[in-house]
Amino acid sequence: MTDLLVEPAQLGDLTAAVEAARDGDESAFRELFRAVQPPLLRYLRGLIGEDAEDVASETWLQVCRDLPRFSGDYTNFRAWTATVARHRALDHARKMRRRPSVPVPVETLADLASGADTAHEAADAVATGAAIALVASLPAQQAEAVLLRVVMGLDAETVGRILGKRPGAVRTAAYRGLRRLAELVPEDPR
Repeated sequence: MTDLLVEPAQLGDLTAAVEAARDGDESAFRELFRAVQPPLLRYLRGLIGEDAEDVASETWLQVCRDLPRFSGDYTNFRAWTATVARHRALDHARKMRRRPSVPVPVETLADLASGADTAHEAADAVATGAAIALVASLPAQQAEAVLLRVVMGLDAETVGRILGKRPGAVRTAAYRGLRRLAELVPEDPR
């Protein structure tokens, strides 16, 4: 589960990239996308499961459309992106309740060859998928607080603004969720 965590040192300060992307610099936007997309996908998987990539795509479309009007630093950009993703996820959940879809069997889809190490990617996907499934098994408020605080790496004040809660309530929900996860994860026999 440690590969889920976003350490502050990993975040770096991409404020200059935010400013350049806002002015239309594609390479700066690419840098922001590469930094924000992995934790954003993990957050969305915890919220809505298998449709996370579709919702992430919708999120990035809105981010691209609205980026020229965005103002703030990299921390604000990550918070804004998480807020957009949350709104897209809620819209998606409402749509799915109104129009449920019929899943297509994977056997009907043609697999494309990839140059990546498939075994390594599969092991990573299983570990990350299992961790996200554990987080998703928490009560909704705790799961979302853990996903935004730990996976997205946002502070309690920012998460509070996103969820419409006080920072103390966010810290409490995240703490209780992490404590519950610690109870659910088997101890390492090493």
